Amino acid sequence: MLDRDTSKEARERLYDHRVHTRRVLLRRAPWMVSVTHARTLITWTVSPVILLPLAHRQTAELPTCAYDFKPHGSA
Repeated sequence: MLDRDTSKEARERLYDHRVHTRRVLLRRAPWMVSVTHARTLITWTVSPVILLPLAHRQTAELPTCAYDFKPHGSA
């Protein structure tokens, strides 16, 4: 757990840099923020995720192993 001053510093950095952070993420680049707690440097890295649309499978034939799948906990 971060001490009060370090927690406040991290919160202020995240809040103060939110516009810049958004711009960086929109350019699909990672963004980092670091704080020092005691003698430990803590770094958070935010990386953008690009979600791809799922393939349309109604006309595609699934491999036979697809029908062997059983969710955990089912018989």
